[in-house]
Amino acid sequence: MAIQPLGRSVFGNPANKGNLMSIEEGHQLLNEWVENERLRLHMKQVAAVMRAWATQIERADDQTVLKWELAGLLHDADWDKYPDQHCRLIIEELEKRDIDPEVIHCIASHGPRHFGVEPENNMDKMIYAFDELSGFIHAAALIRPTRYEGMDVKSVMKKLKTPSFAAQVSREDIHDAMQRITYPLEEIIDFIIINQRNVN
Repeated sequence: MAIQPLGRSVFGNPANKGNLMSIEEGHQLLNEWVENERLRLHMKQVAAVMRAWATQIERADDQTVLKWELAGLLHDADWDKYPDQHCRLIIEELEKRDIDPEVIHCIASHGPRHFGVEPENNMDKMIYAFDELSGFIHAAALIRPTRYEGMDVKSVMKKLKTPSFAAQVSREDIHDAMQRITYPLEEIIDFIIINQRNVN
């Protein structure tokens, strides 16, 4: 089953800039659309990492932090029930709700090879970098007796070089995402471990 490119690169209405749902509404939408507990956790983890990055690294204001968090929380919302229409349906839903176009574009650009939408700003680039790595790091934590406790960057780097481990995670996407940002892979891995370890 191949994901179809979205066929467009402009999303939402510029007049809706600044229109955001609350994080509670975001969680309500997540719970309505996503039944798979593992996928829900992944989306919550990406949201937590996006929120932490916007707060700690971008030093963003509250509204911008909410944008980052919502994009992370909803980026895979249609994958569970409609994998063949992945990204298309959540984008249409957010457009119907008059959500800020930056949030919608961020979701649309989280897999440029699949959706045909290039990451443009920092929010777009970071969700692309965090998405695959977050899932990979969680998979690595699950096989450890102590899970995230004592987990280090070196062990994750080693597993990344083992193609058979979490083989569904695209090393190509990770490499491409890392080419677009100015932070080393080790720093990103460490940031994800710290900021998603307590999400449940």
